[in-house]
Amino acid sequence: MHAPLPPSALDQLFNKAHTAHAFDGSPMSDAAIAALYDLMKWGPTAFNCQPVRLLFVRSAAAKEKLKPALSPGNIPQVESASVTVVVAYDTKFFEHLPSQFPAYDAKPIFENNAALAQEAAFRNGSLQGAYLICAARALGYDCGPMSGFDAQKVNEAFFPDGRYKANFLLNIGTAKQEGIYPRGPRLTAAEVYQVL
Repeated sequence: MHAPLPPSALDQLFNKAHTAHAFDGSPMSDAAIAALYDLMKWGPTAFNCQPVRLLFVRSAAAKEKLKPALSPGNIPQVESASVTVVVAYDTKFFEHLPSQFPAYDAKPIFENNAALAQEAAFRNGSLQGAYLICAARALGYDCGPMSGFDAQKVNEAFFPDGRYKANFLLNIGTAKQEGIYPRGPRLTAAEVYQVL
């Protein structure tokens, strides 16, 4: 077992982290975006399948293109975020399995079963989206994941060939204090898990 992270790190990642609803608009560089990916990419996925595809919506023009897909209340969050990430998944992720999972030929498992491929892409892409949140927090950024958007409109605007599918949106940046709301309650341990 490794040494636990110090309490300050646990606070930054989980205990004192909040969903951000407003940001200061500070820019995020290409190097900062690369650092996010370089950290989150190490999170595990089944068969090392890595189906997530990330579209960092940063420019004003790209944000304008995204706006028609947003719920009205989410527009200010996107406008103020350093970037809004479209966390999507590749429906043909299995094409990369020969190089990414060389243990044996797993490509036919998914190539010949569309329902299984969809399930694996969505599940593992969601995991990778969570890794991105943890990576952003670990690097000092605030995050605001969003599901208040029309995925079909996002897909039509940014992924018209249909291969990639939007899962959720993630605003990243430096939160403004007025964008930090009191935390909602959490279910108790007794309500969530059991040990057999």
